[in-house]
Amino acid sequence: MVGKIFLVGMGPGDKSMMTGQAIEAMESSDIIAGYTVYVDLVKDLFPEKDFFTTPMKQEIERCRKSFEFAREGKNVALICSGDAGVYGMASPVYELWEEYPEVDVCVIPGVTAAISGAAVLGAPINHDFCVISLSDLLTPWEQIEKRLKAAIDGDFSIVIYNPSSKKRADYLKKACDIMLSSGADEKRACGYVENIGRECTRAHVCTLSDLKNESVNMFTTVFIGNSRSKLIGDKLVTPRGYRINE
Repeated sequence: MVGKIFLVGMGPGDKSMMTGQAIEAMESSDIIAGYTVYVDLVKDLFPEKDFFTTPMKQEIERCRKSFEFAREGKNVALICSGDAGVYGMASPVYELWEEYPEVDVCVIPGVTAAISGAAVLGAPINHDFCVISLSDLLTPWEQIEKRLKAAIDGDFSIVIYNPSSKKRADYLKKACDIMLSSGADEKRACGYVENIGRECTRAHVCTLSDLKNESVNMFTTVFIGNSRSKLIGDKLVTPRGYRINE
């Protein structure tokens, strides 16, 4: 009998921020597979399970092995931080599915950083918004630059994933310069959250001109307001458009 693959979005990794459906999928699986760092976050929650991990840059091997486990009759929870369909493993698994059509695949939604980080900052994406990753590992920087310019031109609130790393230490500054040169006001309201939903969560609000000089890491999600966003106390708020003060 062929097993099943659950593509599980586990949110930030804390059980309180996982959906009931995500917990149920992991509980019903024989094997929990994923990137080593993410599996380490759930091992204590499911000590009776078998685990399979691969390091970064071995994502396809991880997906293929999950299919092989399923062919052996095992149910597999392939976990991703946030949501599996937002910079996660959902698309590569479905691309490989053509080779394993007998295996049933089910996506279990999770709380992505755009949503959990917005909750910490207040209401930064309460109107139209877009999500852009600054990682050029799989996307050329020229394409990322075009997307940043288009987002400012369309006056979207912007959520930035992967704003920095050891090899990309200046990428957030570059992105801010692009947005400023594309017409964004230097006083545009912004904010960022580090370690969302985990120990030592840290949030900060600032202007766009200040943001480009901030030091952030790969565990940080950055929020750029639209032209009408504002700072209210220590919160970043993008108005929905209701007439509040009539």
